[in-house]
Amino acid sequence: MRLLLVEDDAILGDGIKAGLTLEGYAVDWLTDGAQADEALKLNRYDLVVLDLNLPRMDGMTVLKNLRRRKDSTPVLLLTARDGVAERVAGLDNGADDYVAKPFDLAEICARLRALARRHEGHAQPLIEHKGVTIDPAAHQVYYLDKPVDLSQKEFEVLSYLLGHLGQVISRARLEEALYAWGSEVESNAVEVHIHHLRKKLDAGLIRTIRGVGYIVDHD
Repeated sequence: MRLLLVEDDAILGDGIKAGLTLEGYAVDWLTDGAQADEALKLNRYDLVVLDLNLPRMDGMTVLKNLRRRKDSTPVLLLTARDGVAERVAGLDNGADDYVAKPFDLAEICARLRALARRHEGHAQPLIEHKGVTIDPAAHQVYYLDKPVDLSQKEFEVLSYLLGHLGQVISRARLEEALYAWGSEVESNAVEVHIHHLRKKLDAGLIRTIRGVGYIVDHD
């Protein structure tokens, strides 16, 4: 899952990026609002973590611009502990949730999981389809009620495809969702992950649409 982090504090930003990367997110980290505004115009993200006090363009303007473009990407605001007015304004301008500084990384991760579930239409913590169950909080997958050992990227591919049921997802889009800027991606990486998933789960769960991409059918 690809995430944009916008935070100008170098120590805080580095810590958040490291923690979210360990959680399996492909994190692009930017330190000013103008860069973030441009990145959101040019790239597709699954989630945004946005500080409000940024150089060149404040976070509230970045948020307003995003929503003016009819972009519904979930946004989690980072706000000051006493910034009640900021939090209210942020929510009124289209933010989906917020955390107040100082915060615990575990809280950010839990809120991001909840935002992703709601955005993908999964109100419940577990995602279930054709005998496959994903528990995002525990980072565990079950097939026919038995635990399945997946690599980090296999887990992300499966989660992404199940989060977009009935949609054909191209290899390029999967790579974009799974890898941050500057990451080295083998040309056949996605195909390898799909191959492993088919061996570990129902071989017919993920269907290849030749020349287009991959799909998990609704039924």
